[in-house]
Amino acid sequence: MTAAIKGIAPMNQPSTVLAFDLGASNGRALIGELADTDGGGPILKVTEIHRFPNHAIQVGRHLHWDILRLLHEIKKAIRKAFQEGYAPETFGIDSWGVDFGLLDANGELLGYPYHYRDPHTEGLIEEVNALIGRETLFHQSGLQFMPFNTLYQLYAMRKAASPRLDVARTLLLTPDLLVYLLTGHPSCEFTMATTTQLLHPERGLWNTELMDQLGIPSHLFLDPVQPGYRVGTLASEVCEELGVPAMTAVSVGTHDTESAIAAIPARDEPFAYLVCGTWSLLGTELDRPLLTTETMDLQFSNEGGVGGTYQLLKNIMGLWLLQECKREWEENGNEIAYPELIAAAQAASPFRCLVRPDDSRFFGQNGMTDKIRAFCAETRQPAPRTEGEFVRCILESLALRYREVLESAESLTGRQFRGLHMVGGGIQNRLLCQFTADALRRPVWAGPVEASAIGNMLVQLIAQGRCADLMEARRLVAASFATDTYEPASDDALWTAAYIRFQNLG
Repeated sequence: MTAAIKGIAPMNQPSTVLAFDLGASNGRALIGELADTDGGGPILKVTEIHRFPNHAIQVGRHLHWDILRLLHEIKKAIRKAFQEGYAPETFGIDSWGVDFGLLDANGELLGYPYHYRDPHTEGLIEEVNALIGRETLFHQSGLQFMPFNTLYQLYAMRKAASPRLDVARTLLLTPDLLVYLLTGHPSCEFTMATTTQLLHPERGLWNTELMDQLGIPSHLFLDPVQPGYRVGTLASEVCEELGVPAMTAVSVGTHDTESAIAAIPARDEPFAYLVCGTWSLLGTELDRPLLTTETMDLQFSNEGGVGGTYQLLKNIMGLWLLQECKREWEENGNEIAYPELIAAAQAASPFRCLVRPDDSRFFGQNGMTDKIRAFCAETRQPAPRTEGEFVRCILESLALRYREVLESAESLTGRQFRGLHMVGGGIQNRLLCQFTADALRRPVWAGPVEASAIGNMLVQLIAQGRCADLMEARRLVAASFATDTYEPASDDALWTAAYIRFQNLG
């Protein structure tokens, strides 16, 4: 790649950034170095320097995030970056959506944030729809009705007469909360704000009328800032504690999905993507939200993206089903690694049984294999018997669900997509990538794996003036990271028959 990537500023010295990418099961700290290659143009080099677990904590009836453990691990990574000789100019944090912490009048954290899988929001979608009206709520939020959305969490706290809501003065979504704990500067980043179901998609403002109707205190919410906003530097006490110099926090596309989409090495034409991990997010990029009745009925979301974009996407349950099965087998003493599971799935018979991954029974923790067996019994299919049969059932079902959602996205937008870009940790499951190409009957372009962290870095580089805009940033990704292409390989008739079966499962 030559210097034809216009917009990448000439470099007298390399630019270094630090990205924190927090997932539902672990967190990562990665260094990004933008530097010229010998005789070529700029590339982005990514090095993981720290990885740590992120476990949900059960306290009584509730499930929480251990936010202070995450803060501790982030601090360790900052110290480690400088100890290893890096000198990052900026840092950014991205994470899953919807969850939040509350601060009191002194800026102190009020308890541990709820986990989005906490059951306290059960049944509230129907209750809020009855109060507000389903169509009204969709047109005022643009979001898929998901039980973990911030709206339902706050409404659950109000119904439970939580004293935290009465004492709180500020609400900070997870990445903004962690940046605040490091810098002392509160902020609210736009892409994360759009996951709450409380930001009006057309006005770009908080929906205070809706909050008033539901008894949610609107004074908790800060005005959103766009990705690339410089929040502030590390607090002096943090610098002293860690023995590091001041470093600026950039409000990146803090929702990890939006960071991942920013790192898709797509061409200028409209494209479809799948951000693949614990959750699967499948959609396409638009320049404005699509708030039609069809969008609502097909349960798509309009989430704010990087660079003034909107993402029309759908949440799909994803590899959570496989992760929970694996955890269950390990707890029962069967320590079987992913490569062995994939090999067993390849050896299993195709299309023996299928499940609807988004069936609500699969959302919660524990008992995943029994839930899959129950679904199969209810739909008059033979249940999986071996680990390989379970894994094959999950992967084939996901691939067929991806086809269904991609076709819905085409119907909503009037676009036809040549293939599908897959990014995220899930693309390390090469069998899933191949099954997806087989189900879609079109190519899948897989990569990069660390898309969320890379997108996080890109926004930092744009904020530094090293990269002109999102288009140039994506060209940098294409120049820096390889992608794998998967072409449809299996018999079309078999996948077509399986797709018809899958759609008839209800």
